[in-house]
Amino acid sequence: MYVVTHPVTADVLLRGQLTFMRERGFEVSVVSAPGPELDRVREREGVETVVVPMVRNNDAKADVVSLARMVRVLERLRPDIVNAGTPKGGLLGMIAARTLSVPVRIYLLRGLRLETVHGVLRPILAATERIASTCAHDVACVSPSLRDISVAGGYISKRKATIIGAGSSNGVDTTRFQRTPELRAEGTRLLESLGVPSDAPLVGFVGRLVADKGIAELLDAFAIVKREVPAARLVLLGGDLGDEVADASLVAKVRAAEGVVATPKIRDLAPYYARIDVLGFPSFREGFPNVVMEAASAEVPVVGFRSTGVVDGIVDGETGAIVDQRDVAGLARGITRYLKDPKLAAAHGRTARARTERLFRHEVVWNAWFEAYEARLRARGLPLPKS
Repeated sequence: MYVVTHPVTADVLLRGQLTFMRERGFEVSVVSAPGPELDRVREREGVETVVVPMVRNNDAKADVVSLARMVRVLERLRPDIVNAGTPKGGLLGMIAARTLSVPVRIYLLRGLRLETVHGVLRPILAATERIASTCAHDVACVSPSLRDISVAGGYISKRKATIIGAGSSNGVDTTRFQRTPELRAEGTRLLESLGVPSDAPLVGFVGRLVADKGIAELLDAFAIVKREVPAARLVLLGGDLGDEVADASLVAKVRAAEGVVATPKIRDLAPYYARIDVLGFPSFREGFPNVVMEAASAEVPVVGFRSTGVVDGIVDGETGAIVDQRDVAGLARGITRYLKDPKLAAAHGRTARARTERLFRHEVVWNAWFEAYEARLRARGLPLPKS
């Protein structure tokens, strides 16, 4: 059984894995708050889905109700394994699984929100991580750096901390993002429609306009890049200026920036990656960045901050460049270097794709998880799945 807070997580971050496990003999179910994405998961993956309303914010009364419903679901399904992730789903899923003594309890740690949170919320988030970890047999961290900071901060037990395979929770579809002349032509056409010249050196970013993603620093760095490469453009893919969660000050900064284009959320990023020359990714915290894996699959080098998760997605000097957090000048230098040296960008892009195919291709990650499940069932003398 997989437990997530919001159905988008199941739809996007468990895509394909659910079918993979089902076809190898597991009876798979997904528990999530309601939403159309959950229906899509059920139809696409061929698995059982169960609705348990959950709220993301701190609401003790609502959480108690959700926990009671979660316990009833587990009593009915009697799973051998519970894999619970995302903050609220992970917390409630682990408490419910511990309450019913589920034989294999895995808390999937996708990231530490508290890294960039201050004030009264930080100790609350720390407490929820410790509770979920205590209830779990294993805490599967999606990257080595996430494991290290979580253990060092005392949020999870070193004994329980583990990494499945090389990291990531679901890997990436390297075929989907493979750069081809056709995809690049499509990306060129799409970006031309947004005012980006077909021959403009192009810096890309994928994500929302929030401070944690380093948008302000990226815009400041790009202003420096423009002085060195005047024809350069920056495209913020998914940086919807009308997004309700977008930081108003960042929206204003984007609007005022020269040579910057922002798009709404894009369903198929593959053509855009194929047109991008270098990805700027100055995020201040990640678990394991899917965006970096997607860019690598498209042979795009990445320049990012020395942050949790980001340092696992980039091999400095081989698949991209890592600079210290808030080092705007260093970020600009790294981006400019790739724009001025296409051969270097191509070489690092090829290395990035080869590494991603070897370590983070969907099937590689799914197999690692399948083997981890089997090992835990075997250790407890439980029946193994039969495909």
